[in-house]
Formats: sequence, C-alpha cells, structure tokens
Amino acid sequence: MSNRFRTLLLSLALVGSSAGAAPVELSLPTLDGKTFDVAALRGQWIVVNYWATWCGPCIKEMPELDELDHAREDVSVIGLAFEETTPEDLKAFIAERKISYAIAAVDVYAPPAAFAVPKGLPTTHLIGPDGELKQSFLGPVTRADLERAIDAAR
Repeated sequence: MSNRFRTLLLSLALVGSSAGAAPVELSLPTLDGKTFDVAALRGQWIVVNYWATWCGPCIKEMPELDELDHAREDVSVIGLAFEETTPEDLKAFIAERKISYAIAAVDVYAPPAAFAVPKGLPTTHLIGPDGELKQSFLGPVTRADLERAIDAAR
C-alpha cells in the first residue's frame, strides 16, 4: 500500500479529536494483577488500543505497539481485549505472541465509559500528557502513525 493511500486511509479513519476536553478517566485492572490508571500516568502519552484475538489487523499491529511501549519512556500502551473470553485464554494468547504492554479484559456489554463503544476493531485512542483525548483511529495503526500523531499534537 502506498504511503499516500495509507495517509488518506488514516485521515479517513480519524474518529475524532477532542482538544480542550476534560481529562480521560480510565482505571482498569490488568491481566498481570496491576491497575492501569490514566491519571497516574499524567505527563505521558497513552495509547489505548481496543482489540480481539479473532481480529487479524489487531494481531498484526500488536508487535509495533509493543515496540512503541518499550522504545519511548514518554509513551504507555494498554490493550483492551474487547471480546467474551477468559483471562486464562487471554494470558495464553499474549504469552504466545510475547506482548508485554498492559492488557485488560473489557466487558463488551459494559465497556469503559471513557470512550464510545468501538464501531470496529482495532480502535485506538491517543491521550496526551495532559490527560485529554488527542486523536482516535478506527482501523489498524503503526508505530510510525502514532509517533506522527504525537509530533503533530505537540
């Protein structure tokens, strides 16, 4: 896929921007027994990625999200597993793919109120260091896409 076409698709996939909105409130238990709390991460960029084990594009973007999480001290990534499955199955799935960023299981019938229910997967939200939602994407994103969005929002 050409870079021009990809840029066009990402532009069209932009779900919204909420500059000046209230800080995102999101605190979830993760599969490793910790809590991922957006408020505790103020000062960092946060990538919130809705995904599912059956979603091919979701699985494809996971290694790049993991790279981003490890490569930049100013970025934290959380994956929200948006499907009906067990924590044990999710843990096995993550271990098989060697993903180390935070993962939380989300109730598809009562998802976090911080965001609209995803209209498709993957759906990714970028939260700025001020805690405000900066950009949302419907469809797959790459590390480069997210870094461009971060640079543009600075």
